[in-house]
Amino acid sequence: MAASMLLGALLLTGSVQVPEAHARGSASEFATQLSADDRRQFEEYYKAWTFHQAEKDAFWDQVESKRSARRKKIRRGDLVRKSDYVTGYPPEFEGPNLSKRLAAAWAKFLAGDEKKPERPRDELPGINDYLAAAKRHYGFVPERISEREFKLRYAREALRLGLSKDQVVRVYALETGGIGTADMQAGIHPLRKTGRPISSALGYAQLLSANSVDELVKHGADFVARLERMSRSHEVSAERSQNLQKKASILRRMLKKAKSIPHVWSRHQAFAKTGHGMGIHPINLDGDIGPWLQVIKLKGIKEFAERKNRYNLDPTELELMNLAGPGTGVEMMTSVGLRMPTVNFFSRRGYERNSIVRGRTSAELLKALEDRMNHNVKNSGAVEFAEVFDMLTAEARR
Repeated sequence: MAASMLLGALLLTGSVQVPEAHARGSASEFATQLSADDRRQFEEYYKAWTFHQAEKDAFWDQVESKRSARRKKIRRGDLVRKSDYVTGYPPEFEGPNLSKRLAAAWAKFLAGDEKKPERPRDELPGINDYLAAAKRHYGFVPERISEREFKLRYAREALRLGLSKDQVVRVYALETGGIGTADMQAGIHPLRKTGRPISSALGYAQLLSANSVDELVKHGADFVARLERMSRSHEVSAERSQNLQKKASILRRMLKKAKSIPHVWSRHQAFAKTGHGMGIHPINLDGDIGPWLQVIKLKGIKEFAERKNRYNLDPTELELMNLAGPGTGVEMMTSVGLRMPTVNFFSRRGYERNSIVRGRTSAELLKALEDRMNHNVKNSGAVEFAEVFDMLTAEARR
């Protein structure tokens, strides 16, 4: 954590939590600087905190064990019961807490410790890194269009594939705060461009880089054929036709590279972190390909739900499946899954980093998603998106 975050937390709570990555050596070094009374207080705190971390580790081991066993039952078609889930939440630290003065000193020490060269912070790739990889490995530079035009093409594609205005606009409102841009990356404010990446998620539907690879493998041949048909249209200029042909050729090379990897999610995740995999991700930003790619991802979620006999997904259910993954989302919406804590359905890191997920059951998470959608759908980007859908619907009725 940054010093400001740690100090802000202690001002609110009167204590500070030790980041798990810090070894006991840091605590020992800090303790040598303290008076006898302060050292005694700190050692009591740190002993309790270390025990708490062990309790948390044991809790998450139990979560993973039950998840693994439950997945086997689901694959066999066996009935899943309440006993197959963890019914509680990660243990809370119960103290003893440090005094505000000592907590502030510990936070300051940790902040300084993190700045040492031997503790570099791993930075996730940003949009410029993905664009550079696309250009270097494929000679690809996405064709950028205005936000309104991107929304128009997105909405037209969504309607063509049977997605509703509410499904698309409300998912967009949740995923991007209702102000997202076509090049929005998770962790970066779409308008101010401040912050730092917290994942590879891009665009209106916030596709991960592995999603881009996966969807390209499944639908890339259709995308290539579509670009080539567009290039032969008498309605496009010679320059536009040439650009579309070039884009189709590049996409074909991307597809060939992606298909050289086994069609297994874990392998797509690994490939997406390589230069060639990163270079595929910017197709989300392209005015022709991006809307198709993201909409067909949402369409795939809807089709998955229908195969599981869940029809007419409302936007909140669609978003839950987008957030947790289609299979996990369906499990969360079963009668037993709805009552279970969300720890059962997310990785430890995903649970701890996602504030809307923490401390809720699946049913409570659905309600929280709905509430956030209701708030964000009033924001400018979501309002514009809704207007675009209304315009297309009105045109279709003429």
